[in-house]
Amino acid sequence: ASFAKILLNTPNSVLWVSENNASFKKNLLAEFAKLGVPASRIIFAGLVDALEDHLARYRLADLFLDTSPYNAHTTALDSLKAGVPIISLAGKSFASRVGASLLTAIGLPELIAQSEEAFVELASKLGQNSEALKMLKEKLIANYQIMPLFDSKLFCKHLEAAYQEMYRHYTNDLPPSDIYISK
Repeated sequence: ASFAKILLNTPNSVLWVSENNASFKKNLLAEFAKLGVPASRIIFAGLVDALEDHLARYRLADLFLDTSPYNAHTTALDSLKAGVPIISLAGKSFASRVGASLLTAIGLPELIAQSEEAFVELASKLGQNSEALKMLKEKLIANYQIMPLFDSKLFCKHLEAAYQEMYRHYTNDLPPSDIYISK
């Protein structure tokens, strides 16, 4: 229902989803029709042979709406790499907090919604405000270079430091405890 509300709040917008299979497509169109969204507002992306062609399509999108309660994982990373901001509804389980973690790590916590209503409101607002969306995309692109999400060297450095700290705990017979690694 959230995606339908966003489409209805945002004139000239479409929802672009993976085609998946014929039953999926038929059922999805039927559910959106029940909510007042015409089939012309749902675009189905077919499979492509080359991964780079699939990833290139992301750059054509304005905004990525994360799913709930099971957030996108690799798909969300692909979106961020392509410079497409994500709006995610933070849930209570690991699978429903992936989007919030990614957005925090890329420096875009303002795109984390705490309720379904906030998710719809934020997506609708951005869908109606091209200048705000442009500014978010610019921030995402700038943060890509300076935030830890895509910094593999920093990740390795932190992982190695964590392993060293675990080994220090082990060799000193210390009880299990949380380990915090900072820059």
